[in-house]
This record gives sequence, C-alpha cells and structure tokens, in this order.
Amino acid sequence: MLPKADIEGHGMEKPYLSIVIPVYNEEANLAPLMERLYPAVQGTGRSFEIIFTNDGSRDRSLEILRRMAEDFAGVKVIEFNGNFGQHMAILAAFEMSAGEIVITLDADLQNPPEEIPRLVAEIEKGHDVVGTIRQQRQDSTFRKLASRIVNITTNKITGMQMRDYGCMLRAYHRYVIDNINRCRESTTFIPALAQTFASNPSEIEVGHAERSMGESKYSFYSLIRLNFDLMTGFSVVPLQLFALFGIITSVLSVAFAIFLLVRRFIVGAEVEGVFTLFAILFFFIGIIILGIGIVGEYVGRIYQEVRKRPRFVVRRTYGFDE
Repeated sequence: MLPKADIEGHGMEKPYLSIVIPVYNEEANLAPLMERLYPAVQGTGRSFEIIFTNDGSRDRSLEILRRMAEDFAGVKVIEFNGNFGQHMAILAAFEMSAGEIVITLDADLQNPPEEIPRLVAEIEKGHDVVGTIRQQRQDSTFRKLASRIVNITTNKITGMQMRDYGCMLRAYHRYVIDNINRCRESTTFIPALAQTFASNPSEIEVGHAERSMGESKYSFYSLIRLNFDLMTGFSVVPLQLFALFGIITSVLSVAFAIFLLVRRFIVGAEVEGVFTLFAILFFFIGIIILGIGIVGEYVGRIYQEVRKRPRFVVRRTYGFDE
C-alpha cells in the first residue's frame, strides 16, 4: 500500500475535488484502485478528498477502507447500516462532500482513474455536468446490446440526450450537486437527475476495462429494475403512450363493430374465425395487463415516497472532521 501522503494543512484546506466511490463487496479491488487513483488525483495539483461509501459490504471492504482512511490524507469513509444501493451510496457522499467539482467513480476499475484530470478540465471549460462514453467496451455482447437499447429508449422517453447512461465515471459542478441534494426522492437515477439541472452538459470518450476481480453487482433483474425506475422517475410518457394506445384501440374497435354489423346484413351470420377472435382477445388482455403494470410502477413510486422512510442510514463515518 502507498505510504501516507504528506500534504501540509490538508485537513484544514477546503477540497477543490471530491471523488465519490460507492463500495459493495470490493475487497479485491480496493488496494489496486488506490494505487492508481491517489497518484491520479494528486497529479491534478488541486486539493481533494476521496469519499468511499461502504454499502453494507459482507466481505473485508470496510476493514480495508478504515485502514485507508488512516493511511491516506483526504480519504474519508461513510459506513452504511445495511445495503441501500449504489445510487443511495453516492447521494450520501454527495451530502457530505465539499468539493467545487465532484466526480463519481466505480470501485471495480473498469473505468480508469487516470481519466479524472480530463473530466476536471471539461468542468473548468464551463460545463456543469460531464458524462462519459465507454470506448471499446469490455462487456458481453448481450450486455452491450441491452445497454444500447436502453440508452435509445430512455432518450426518446425522457427527452434527454445521453449516449451512455450506464457509465458512472462523471463530473458535476458544485451547484448541480447542491440541487441534487435538495431532492429527497427514495428512488432515483443520478446521471439523469443531474441532467435535469444542467445548463451546459458535455460528454467525453473514456477507456473501459474488463472487470479483473469480483463480479458485477447488477443482475439482469437489477438492470431491468433500474431502467423501470429511470423511465418512470423522469417521465410520464409511458402513461401517455398507453392512454394514446387505448384511444386508438377504442376507435378501431368501434370501426370493427360497425364493419361486422354491416357485414351481417350483407353476408349473414357466420361462426367462422372463432380462433382469430380468441387471438385478438388474448392480445388485448395482454395489453391491459401491461398497462396495469405501468400504472402500478407509478403507484409504487408514490407509495414509497409517501412513507417518507430514510433513504439510507449512516452507522458511522471515518476521516471526517466530526
């Protein structure tokens, strides 16, 4: 492990950069991460803090993080009482960060920490949110295809324009973070939320590496769940589309009923086409169930919000000026 940096007066100086990293069962990645991250941040020549949020890890991650807070100047740790999810871990660090520029980074080293100076430079050019686009992405074909579909669909539904929602290596200006901290919803998607407050966003291309140790914390179901939250949390377009489909279906149903009535007088009664009618019936039943599910998503979000339970519970912090 790297020796503790000797930064004169670092504890009293307000950090210019805040690096925010959620951690969940990443014991194998933390030491390699710090070996690359700390020199990269020091190389910017700016005062900084690195805030890790331990999101209820069941391995030795917390033990390693606590030792890092002792060994490295500017390293701070937030310990959650349980597992509240990646975005809640980031939001907790946002609330306790002090930097003028805040950068989020995953702990799995798939996004190189060496890209941080480029994000800082983009913010200093006048952009308030800097997103990233993973180049030569080292993921499975299925995951890349699913991500592309989600990106296109989400842009269409929410009206936002981001090419890569899934990359958490991002930079935010302090006033965007302050606005995010004012939002108290229990489920959210930080890149999209930041985009709603951005007046001059930007995106840059960054490298991407295959996860060398550990495994992804996002299962297939988790990815689906996240994208449902993204679409229902930032747009009512799904409800509007379903309502529009209902209107069109009603008009076509009336037209079809008139057609059958006229045909009965001209051709006469018949019993053919029963299975076709069954197929049509099952199709519309499926559409109704889909619509109920969409409405249920919105009702579920309302239910979560009106309970007003804490979004996360911080058990203890390390390295902060208590």
